Amino acid sequence: MTLTVDFADGEARSAAGGRTRSGDPLVWECTDDGATATRDTDYAPTLWVTREDGPVAAARETVADMLDVTATTVERRRRGWRADPEPVLRVTVDRVDRVRSVATKLVDLGRPGEYRCYGVDLSPGFRYCLDRGLSPVPDRELRTLELGTPEAARNGDPLDSVTVDGDSHEGNTGDLVTLVADAVAETDPDVLVLDAGATIPTLYEAAATTGQTLQLGRRPGWKRLAGDSTYESYGQVHHSPARYTVPGRAVVDRSNTFFYEQAGLDGCLDLVARSWKPLQELAWASIGNVLTAIQIREARDRGVLVPWRSYRHERFKSARTLADADRGGHTLEPAVGVHEDVHELDFGSLYPSIMIEYNLSPETVCCDCHDRADVPGLGYSVCDDRGYLPDVLAPLVTDRRAMKRERAATDDPERRQALDRKIEAIKWILVSCFGYQGFSNAKFGRIECHEAINAYAREILLDAKAELEAGGWRVLHGIVDSLWVTAAPDVPDRDRTPLDELAERVSTEAGVPASGASEGPGEQRSSGVPLEYEAAYDWIAFVPRADSESGALTKYFGKVTDPDSSDDGYTYRGIECRQDSTPPFVADCQRELIRTFDTHHEPEPICDRLAGQLRDLRTGAVDPGDLIVEKRVSKDRAAYDQYTHSVAALDRLADAGIDRHAGQRVRYVVTDDDCDSRERVRLARESPTDYDAECYADRLVRAAESVCAPLGWRRGDIEDYLAERTDASLSAFGR
Repeated sequence: MTLTVDFADGEARSAAGGRTRSGDPLVWECTDDGATATRDTDYAPTLWVTREDGPVAAARETVADMLDVTATTVERRRRGWRADPEPVLRVTVDRVDRVRSVATKLVDLGRPGEYRCYGVDLSPGFRYCLDRGLSPVPDRELRTLELGTPEAARNGDPLDSVTVDGDSHEGNTGDLVTLVADAVAETDPDVLVLDAGATIPTLYEAAATTGQTLQLGRRPGWKRLAGDSTYESYGQVHHSPARYTVPGRAVVDRSNTFFYEQAGLDGCLDLVARSWKPLQELAWASIGNVLTAIQIREARDRGVLVPWRSYRHERFKSARTLADADRGGHTLEPAVGVHEDVHELDFGSLYPSIMIEYNLSPETVCCDCHDRADVPGLGYSVCDDRGYLPDVLAPLVTDRRAMKRERAATDDPERRQALDRKIEAIKWILVSCFGYQGFSNAKFGRIECHEAINAYAREILLDAKAELEAGGWRVLHGIVDSLWVTAAPDVPDRDRTPLDELAERVSTEAGVPASGASEGPGEQRSSGVPLEYEAAYDWIAFVPRADSESGALTKYFGKVTDPDSSDDGYTYRGIECRQDSTPPFVADCQRELIRTFDTHHEPEPICDRLAGQLRDLRTGAVDPGDLIVEKRVSKDRAAYDQYTHSVAALDRLADAGIDRHAGQRVRYVVTDDDCDSRERVRLARESPTDYDAECYADRLVRAAESVCAPLGWRRGDIEDYLAERTDASLSAFGR
C-alpha cells in the first residue's frame, strides 16, 4: 500500500540545485524489493463552504472566478454530527498548497462569520489518502536506516563524523559522504530515521563542497517542508525544528517525533492504520493531531464537514455551575510515611471508558432533546442516541485490552515487543482524548463534554474509595484513576472483603450508563469501567511537601512485590531520579539510597551511604559526564533577566556559532556556581574535566531528603547527622 506521498512545489530542489514546479502528487507504493512511484495528474483537493442567513449558491460565481479555483459545485453535507444535510459549496483547488489561501479569501467574502470553510487545514498526505481512499499502511515489513550528523556540522562547521545505524564514523568530509551514500544504496531504506531533520541539508551541503553526488531519496533532490517554530503548550515552551523530506522515503526526525520515541515503528504503524496519516506525517504529529485525524475519518464516513476553526461556543452557566464544573480529576491527600503490604488499583482507561459507557460526546452532552440531570454534580443532560466519540474510542479501548491479553499469553519476545509498542501508542491517544475535549482549538471538542467526563470521574473515584473502606481496607492515596490501599488495622482478616471481589463490584457499579444509552447496530462497547489490580508493594513511601508536613500529591517510591524482569524492582514517581533535569550521578545515588532504605528502614544508614557519595563527589572521583544537566530553555537569550546556568550555556553555544531557541534544550556541567559569566558552566559537547562539587552536593542532599522525609528526617536533620559523623571521624583521627 501507500508508503508516502510527495508534493513538489516551488521550494523543491534537485541535487544540482535546480527546481521543479509540478504540484501533482507522486504516490509511492511498496513493492517486494523496493517502491514504485505514480504521478496522479488528475488529483485536485477540495474544501467546503457554508453561509449563514443566505443561500451559499449565490456566491458560486464569485468563488469560481477566484485565482486557484478550478471548479465549484453545490452538494448536500452535514455541518454537525446531529445536523441535517444542507446545501454547501464544494470548491476544487488546483494545488494542495493553495487550499488555505483560497479559504482565507472565502471567509472574507461577506460579513464577519457569514462564510465558513471546512476541510481546510489537513496535512497534504493525509488529505490525499482520504480523498483517494488509500490506506497508507505498507503491506510488507519496512526497512529502516538511521543517520546522524554532529550539531556543529548542522550549524556550518565542516562534516567530520557521521552516525550510521548507531555506529559512529570519523574522517574527512568526502569519505563520510561516500560512506552515507553506500549505506543508503545497500539498504534501500523505506524509512530514514535521523537524529535531526537538518541532517538532510547538512549531508547535501557536504557533498556539494566535495563535488560529490548524493542521493538520499529514491529520486534525486530534497525538500524543506516547514521552517522551525516556537510554541507554548500546557504552560511549557517547546520548539519545533524545520522539517525535511526526500523522494520515496518516509523521514522520521528523532528531535521532532513523539510517537516514534514512545512507541517505535510498530506503534506508529498501528496509528497509521487507524488515522490514515502517512508514516512521515504521523511521526511529527502531536497526540491531539492524530486523535483529530481518527475523528476526521469518522466524520468523513458520516458525511460530516470538518470545521477549519472551532465554531462551538461555551454555553451560559451560572457562577455556581462554573465553580462546580471547573475542576479536574479528584486527588486524595496521601498518608505521608512508610506503609507495608500496599496494593495499587487502577481504573483501566478511565476517561475513555467513561465516555463510552456514559455516552459522553460533544453532541450528546447538554442535548436539546432531553431536560434532565444526568451528569452528577452538574445537572447536564446526556442524550440517549449514541454519540460519535464513543464509537471512535471503543475500538481503541477494546483493541488495547485484547493486545494486553495477547501479550500476557505469548512467549515470543519479538511479538511481545511489537504488542508493547502498539499498546503504548494507543495509550497516548486514550490519555489525550479527554483533555482534548476542553482544548479551544479542537475540531470537535466541547468544554461541557470535558466537564461532564471529570464529574463522572470524581464520582467514580469517591464511590470506589467508599466501597474499599466499607470492605475493610484503608485508602492511603488516590490520584484521578489510581488508588493505593492497605489492610485497615482495626478490621479482622475474616471480615475483610477480598480486593478482587471489591474491584469487580466497583467496576460493575461504575459501568452503568446514567442516561441508558443504547447500542446501535454494529456499535462497539467497552467492558465497563474496570477497576484493575495493578501491583503489590512490600512497602511504599509517600513523600511530604517541601514546605509542610502534608503529602506531596505525586511524589512516592516503593518496593514492588513481584517485579517485572525488565525493571529494578522499585517504583519511583515525582522524585529527583524521575526528573529530566537531574544529572545521572544524582539520579543513580538516589536510587542507591532507596535500596539502602529498603534494607534498613532507618534514616541513619541512608545518611551513612550519602556521606560516601558526597565524599566521592568532593574528592573528584565522579566523571563529569555523569553530572550533565539537561534543561529546556523557556526564553531566548535576550529575554532572561537573571544569569542562570541555562543563560551561561546559551552564551557558550552562541560562542560556538550554535543557535538555541526557546523550547530547545541545553546540556551542561556546572563548573563554578559562584561565577556570573559564561565560565559558570561547560557545555556537554566541550567534554568538561571538572565540576563544582558543592553545587552538586546541594542537589544530592536534596535528593536524599526526598528519601528520608517519609521517615521523619528533613534536610536539617540530614545535615546535622552528617556534621556529627564528620566531627566524630575527625576526633577519632586526632586521637
